[in-house]
Order: sequence, then C-alpha cells, then structure tokens
Amino acid sequence: MIAQAVSQSGVDKFVNALGSGVALGAIYALLALGFVIIFKATQVVNFAHGAIAALGAYLVSYFAVTINIPGRWMTFAPDWLQWSLSALVAVLLTAVVGMIVERITIRPMIGEPLFAIAMITLGLDLIIRTTTNDLLDNTNAGLGDPFGLEVLTFGALRLDAAQIATIGVTIVVVLLLMWFFRTRTGVAVRATAFDQEAAMAQGISVGKVFAIAWGIGAALAALGGIFSSVGSRGAAGVSPFTALIAFRAFPAIIIGGLDSIAGAVAGGMIVGVLEVMAGTYLGGISWLGTGFSGIVPWLVMMAVLLVKPYGLFGTEEIRRV
Repeated sequence: MIAQAVSQSGVDKFVNALGSGVALGAIYALLALGFVIIFKATQVVNFAHGAIAALGAYLVSYFAVTINIPGRWMTFAPDWLQWSLSALVAVLLTAVVGMIVERITIRPMIGEPLFAIAMITLGLDLIIRTTTNDLLDNTNAGLGDPFGLEVLTFGALRLDAAQIATIGVTIVVVLLLMWFFRTRTGVAVRATAFDQEAAMAQGISVGKVFAIAWGIGAALAALGGIFSSVGSRGAAGVSPFTALIAFRAFPAIIIGGLDSIAGAVAGGMIVGVLEVMAGTYLGGISWLGTGFSGIVPWLVMMAVLLVKPYGLFGTEEIRRV
C-alpha cells in the first residue's frame, strides 16, 4: 500500500508538471508564432518582440483597470467578458502599433543589409521598452484579470484558470492561423515568404503583406505578454521585466525553425515542458543551482542545432558552390 501511494504521488507529480509545462509552452508558442510570421514574411529578425509583448500587457492594464474601457459601458456584462473585451482592444491596438512600426522603420529598409535592419529592431526594443516602463512608472501593474488563483482539478491534473485559458486561446489562435493561410490574403503572405520577387510579379503588394505580418506578429506577441502576466504565474502583473519573456521563448523559435509555423508550436511546447520538468525534478539538486531549469531549453537548443542547424522543422538553405 505504501509503495502504491508513493507511485501514485509520483504519477500526480509528473501529470501536473506536464500540464504546467504545456501551459507555459502555450505562452512560448504564441510568442514564437508572432516571431516566425514576421521572419517568414519579411526575413527580419525582430529583436523588439519582447518589448511589444510587454506593451500589449500594459495596454490591457490600462484599458481594463485604469480607464475600464469598454467595461464602464457594459456594467450588465460579467467581469470575464468585460476583461476579455479590454484585452481584445489592447491586442488590436498592439497590432496597429506593429503595423506603424513596420511602415516607418522597416519598409524603407527593404533591400538593405539584414544586419542594419536587425540593429533597427534592437533600437525599437529599447525605445518601446523604455516608453512602456515610463508608463508603468518602473513598477508593476496588475491586469485586473478575472482568473485569480482558482484551481480546477481533472483527476490527477490540477491547473489554474489562467493556465486553462492560455491553452484554450493558443488552440484557437493556431486554428485561426490555419484558416487564415488558406484565405486569399494568407496565400499572398505565403507566396511573399517563398519568393518576394515572384510575388511582386504576380501583382501581390509586398508592402501590404509586410504590414499584415507585423500586425499579426505584434498581436501574438501581445497575447504572449498578457498570459505571462495573469494568474498565479503573473501574480505581480506586467513589470519592467515582462519583455524578457521573449528571450526565454527564443530557444523555442530556434528549435522549431525560424521559418516554420508548425515548428513554433512544437518548439514552444518542447521548451515549456522541459523547463517545468527540469524545475520539478532537478530543482532539489543543490549543485545544479536554483536557476538550472532556465538554462535547460538553451542546452537543448544547442544540442538540436548541432544535429539540425535549421531547427526541427526549418527550411534548409541550398547553396551552390
């Protein structure tokens, strides 16, 4: 009986670690999807992705808590619906910011060295991050989310409401992207990603595609920033450190492949599960250090690159010599 109880406890521990890893992986997947869509369509490595994620989270705090829009006009609606609409407004506004950033700073650089464009995104990261931190007054701001610390139990699995919402939203986002890439606009984005010159020859507006890619990428970054700042994981809300979530998601992008949508999801899940599993099972090993779980994804990323330099699902470049 004692052995059976210990075994069951071990099973519960594994199941809950797996569930938490999938929830964390869903956040990484959202961030990775936004990054990959921008890179796939424009060949731009967006180092401002984390800053945009933090901006999206701050805007939720502003619309849901500070000015309560549209909640102040919907007092009859439940709290979760009011908050969801505020979050939607914030995500859409972040998408607009992404499109404006692309139009002003990225599109004029078409045809210029990619290194120069990457440096521009680094400058954008600093500008957006500093602006957001100033708006936060360099403190934390709660998002007013309705999730709280409520925990739901499914057999041995225990997840808080925010984790379930994160997984659910990620599934919906993946399904919407699958539908989008089958539409006329989505096909244009795919064609541009494959060959910009050929797409232009077919009458596709590459500038429009760039704007759409940056808008979608910024919206997905905002979702990642929002769900990293709610529930028990983000109890402190959005902070000056929220932008670093994109840095933690970077191994997921590389493992999956810089230009692979499916790889972004797979990489996010792999990294999320590995990070939580490492914290659960290796956290008690003193000589590894308390932060070892945070470097496990990077170790796995390096191992994958040694075998698959373009990631698990990335497109290999064929060069003629």
